[in-house]
Amino acid sequence: MREHNERSALQRDIALASISKGNSSKLPRHRRLRVGSEAVCGLLRHAMQRHQEGELDAAEEMYRALLRTRALRPDALHYLGVLAHQRGQSEQGIALIQESVRIAPGRADPNSNLGNIYKECGRLGDAESCYRYALRLMPDHPEALGNLAVVLEAQDRLEEARVAYGVWVARDASDTRAQYLLGRFLCSHPRDRDDVEQAVVHFSAALVSDRNNLSALEALGMAFYGLGRSSEAAGVYRDWSARDPENPIPRHMLSACGVTEAPSRAADDYIRQLFDGFAASFDTQLLENLGYRAPQALIGALDGAETDEALDVLDAGCGTGLCGPLIRRRARRLVGVDLSQCMLEKAHVRGCYDELRLEELTAHLQMRPHAYDLMLCADTLVYFGDLHPVICAAAAAVRPGGSIAFTLEALLSRSSSYRLSPSGRYQHTRHYVERVLTEAGLKGVNVRADNLRKEAGRWVDGWVVFARCGS
Repeated sequence: MREHNERSALQRDIALASISKGNSSKLPRHRRLRVGSEAVCGLLRHAMQRHQEGELDAAEEMYRALLRTRALRPDALHYLGVLAHQRGQSEQGIALIQESVRIAPGRADPNSNLGNIYKECGRLGDAESCYRYALRLMPDHPEALGNLAVVLEAQDRLEEARVAYGVWVARDASDTRAQYLLGRFLCSHPRDRDDVEQAVVHFSAALVSDRNNLSALEALGMAFYGLGRSSEAAGVYRDWSARDPENPIPRHMLSACGVTEAPSRAADDYIRQLFDGFAASFDTQLLENLGYRAPQALIGALDGAETDEALDVLDAGCGTGLCGPLIRRRARRLVGVDLSQCMLEKAHVRGCYDELRLEELTAHLQMRPHAYDLMLCADTLVYFGDLHPVICAAAAAVRPGGSIAFTLEALLSRSSSYRLSPSGRYQHTRHYVERVLTEAGLKGVNVRADNLRKEAGRWVDGWVVFARCGS
């Protein structure tokens, strides 16, 4: 069983909804009068298809060809702006969509997509304005309704967000994304136990619409666990595993619930399936809903180790590439490695990396002795319990005098070295981390407490770790 992969708001909005494939009669009448050519309509359809499939170079060439004909100019500007943002050229993307809106101001989709870009750039007030304008043009616009709720939540305007999520769900109770995100909101910002109980209702409703929604299944199990209903949490994972015995997700979560013995690290197939399914909504969930700041904390840990020399850098477990833009200026060569193909595809779009490798981290390190000056690892080693193998491999892969920096979730206990938590991630004690690094021959070990993400509305205790390889 695979999760219903939720595409990002931008990607959903380039789906072929407004232009029916092979049927120019679906174009609005004013566009047909201006275009008067099936060939031009077909070019836009083809460009949108290539864009949706991730073939950005080909799509851009076709959008620019449309601009040269001056046919369908607002559409070409709109989607070219989306594409520019996906390439990391957000200001250019904003300018292109603003021009599209200036030419044809009465359309909701471009305004909603302009809001999406502002949202992903952290300009939440501008994003809110765009979504509200889109909703004035089309009061039931599903993307604008949902993303307005998201940006209100990100601005900590929680009561307004609560209302906005409720309006979104009321518009269409079968909308899986709406039910799921309202459940997430209630779990992240509970006023009382009743909110978490209500979240169970919304996660269950999301599963009625899409029985194979991995995110909703996992969230339902977590909500049960948060309510102290451990047996029901385990029941979710048992039922899931019985229906799909080859799926590694429920198998891992049964270990996290203490039903089966915890492995020394998460299995490769668990990591692949979890993050392949999570890739489309990864940045939104972490940055907007969980306050994720591990990449910034890692870069902060390097500030005392500033050097004018360009470095060969490994982004270990790079995911969608959130560390890439932050470290690029220091890198002579930047390599990303990850087990998830879908995450690597997102990282590729950022355009920061010289090389992206689909490999297991420890194996990658073991095959590259003294290959790097710096290894960064944001929230990847939380899927390792026993840190000895991967840290020893990192110490051998980093050159003498080089550095490693990584984040972990903190286990505030002296009684054990690490444990698999109900979240499915491992937690480690400070003493254990310091011992592993010292035994691997690393020097200048610094383990600093920090808050790197939220869980159920509360900051999760974390460690930001820095060490040097002996010269």
